[in-house]
Amino acid sequence: MIREYRGRKDEPKGFGWRDFRDLVVRARIQLGGPIVLVWDNVRLHLTIGMKEFIEANAEWLTVFQLPAYAPDLNPTEGLWALVKRDLGNLAAADLGEITRAVKCPLKKIQYRPDLVDGCIAATGLSLDG
Repeated sequence: MIREYRGRKDEPKGFGWRDFRDLVVRARIQLGGPIVLVWDNVRLHLTIGMKEFIEANAEWLTVFQLPAYAPDLNPTEGLWALVKRDLGNLAAADLGEITRAVKCPLKKIQYRPDLVDGCIAATGLSLDG
């Protein structure tokens, strides 16, 4: 989900920990099974509310925290590199154009699990337990 900040009164500028929590809950409902997260050290991932949520749902939610700075271990970095390579020369007229320019490659990646697998493989990490 992309959230555009339009500067309206009482509009959040970004995701809060509750948004992350709700995203994880929706993913569990949609996937119908346990969830494993590999998280970097974004401040929202480390909030007390998020930690309490993780502890309260430990029967279906497992979280692995990456070291403080480890882009080489973070498959998300590879995915964002795929998205950003097409944005290098974008001269957007407005926020909507930027949103569309980001959504398009994300949508393509969604239907190409081999790209996601490649980004995971590039980290040297394995999905096999």
